[in-house]
Amino acid sequence: MSVNRTELVAAVAERSSLTKTQADAALSALQDVLVDSLSQGETVKVTGLLSVERVERAARTGRNPRTGEEIQIPAGYGVKISAGSALKKAVAQ
Repeated sequence: MSVNRTELVAAVAERSSLTKTQADAALSALQDVLVDSLSQGETVKVTGLLSVERVERAARTGRNPRTGEEIQIPAGYGVKISAGSALKKAVAQ
């Protein structure tokens, strides 16, 4: 079972006394801030909930699963998401 964007917007709207349009705009703004911050190398922390940061990945050698041939995978970036204490506590119960 999972919550999609429409269900998330409806839940946020209900709990915050916002309209669904306002809740959707807030969620879109959060997404924009996360993307902009991470693309600039900044870490985003929501205390107790989560921490999101950009991490470097070193160049490495991989293998083509179809042919078995070795390939070079260039260095790049990934995203690391860490759960905060409130989120960990909620999941543990």
